[in-house]
Amino acid sequence: MYPVRFGVCAPVFAAPGPAFFRTPALESMSPALAMDVGIATEALGFDSVWVADHLNLGRDGAILEGWTTLSVLAGRTSRVLLGPIHMAQAFRTPALIAKMTSTLDVLSGGRFVFFYDWGGEAESRAYGLPYPSPEDRVAQLDEGIGLVKRLWAADGPVTFSGRYYATVGATCTPAPARRPHPPIWIGESRGDDWCDMVARHADGWNSTPATPARYLEKFAPVDAACRRIGRDPASLERSVELQVLVAPTADDVKARLRVIADLASPPGRHRRREDVLAALESSDEGAFAAAVPDWLIGTPEDVIAQVRAYVAIGVTHFQLWFLDLPSFAGLELFARAVLPAVRDAVPVADPLTEGSR
Repeated sequence: MYPVRFGVCAPVFAAPGPAFFRTPALESMSPALAMDVGIATEALGFDSVWVADHLNLGRDGAILEGWTTLSVLAGRTSRVLLGPIHMAQAFRTPALIAKMTSTLDVLSGGRFVFFYDWGGEAESRAYGLPYPSPEDRVAQLDEGIGLVKRLWAADGPVTFSGRYYATVGATCTPAPARRPHPPIWIGESRGDDWCDMVARHADGWNSTPATPARYLEKFAPVDAACRRIGRDPASLERSVELQVLVAPTADDVKARLRVIADLASPPGRHRRREDVLAALESSDEGAFAAAVPDWLIGTPEDVIAQVRAYVAIGVTHFQLWFLDLPSFAGLELFARAVLPAVRDAVPVADPLTEGSR
């Protein structure tokens, strides 16, 4: 059994306004705020800090480069786990990724979580980077992860000749601090070939925002893929990325949402959340839970109940986007009122103390 952990997503981009996407109260990207939130994550007792790995995102496409930001946060913290959301293979070759991640794991004292994916199409094309067909993306990721693991484990130079990647006498010394390797996470369920890759390589599986019922639907093909190779699906640490707005009272929640709704929203694929705006005018106590069932929203008591619904289906790691940032009110209230209530109710036994699978 994994312990219940809570992580904070650093606000490395701004997406203001009633699209309510990840950082909706942040009017412009602030490098200082991203650092302050990452440092506060540890000080407030959270377990992990996460940095989105994109090249364009949010207002005017302005976003801090993910790997650089994560590396700086590694030096500004001493305890929290460190992970990208998601580290993009398209941006860096697998052999280089092995070297970079091994170095960060050593320098951070074994705190790195290798959460891996390909990267977005628009940003890949904007930067002249490859974006192959879905089938080739899975094949390249599969080969890439295999090469990363081989380099992490090697005692000497590695010569590798694959379908997509090759090395000639590449060394990855020092090896990662975490043995046999940092935990490998892969997210989503995008077809049998993808789920088979998860079953072969992953120590953890993640979902983007989803209700508990939807989360189980998404995990079902991953469960099936594990069983096809004789692996216990319970050996996967399960995580979910969620947006959270917690405030002392329901009126405070509404007040904060109204402020966000009045901000000018940047253009993009995330549209106005009419359900949220309608809930602002409702007197029904459960209006927000019905309007945005894939958020954690309400008073601390509401949010505790919502978190427990995820824990009940096997989720043990939460990656949280605090919607009221740059205010630290929600972050601090969650740390003070939600963290201890949930942790105290759940038994803890941590396989990661014995290393990854």
